[in-house]
Amino acid sequence: MTLAQEAKSESPWAIGGLVALSFVLMVLLLSLPLLVRTFLFQPFNIPSTSMMPTFLLGDYFFVSKYAYGFPAPLSSGRILGSEPARGDVVAFLLPKDTSTVFIKRVVGLPGDRIQMKQGLLHINGVPVARDRLADFVGLDPCGSDARANTKHWRETLPNGASYEILDCVDNGFYDNTNVYTVPSGHFFMLGDNRDNSTDSRVLSTVGYVPRENIIGRAGLIFFSRSPSAVRWGRIGQFVH
Repeated sequence: MTLAQEAKSESPWAIGGLVALSFVLMVLLLSLPLLVRTFLFQPFNIPSTSMMPTFLLGDYFFVSKYAYGFPAPLSSGRILGSEPARGDVVAFLLPKDTSTVFIKRVVGLPGDRIQMKQGLLHINGVPVARDRLADFVGLDPCGSDARANTKHWRETLPNGASYEILDCVDNGFYDNTNVYTVPSGHFFMLGDNRDNSTDSRVLSTVGYVPRENIIGRAGLIFFSRSPSAVRWGRIGQFVH
């Protein structure tokens, strides 16, 4: 057999190998967005004012699905797992309707006692430190379409996590509550817009959030738009 005949006889195998390789690469490329969404990051947008001023209407952001580890196969545990901390902003499945995703801030860990007194958050009987900031000025976070000045605070949790919150009214419906004792394996969530948020204070709607319902931790804002323009200054900000 000549070299030319040998090369010719091997060419169908070479072509078949190229076809197989091309098919594998195509499958990988098509699967990559799904793999990223399933295991790494998932995009969300903000449809309400309940997390103002941290999030504004029209913010788009990524949630890190690996922040708290990955579900372990054939087990209830997690691989490379860590637990949500006070102050984390998380996406979670609503316990009473797992087709609905909420975005809130973790303030209570398993075993914590949470209470609101005159609008001030208490954890295990101790009031959380907060400092008054200049009023928040902008589209009314309290429910109307008008611009308004809203009380604006910096709240600092016992672990040092610090963030801004809004206070629409002095005696809101959930400004004074009973004590909530967070069950084992659950977390207590609050919106940063305290008087305009449906969160764990509303036991009939949200209540205590099971660990397994938490999707991940909010990370980077990758796009933001008001009704009239792109908010370029918010793009690239990390959520705190």
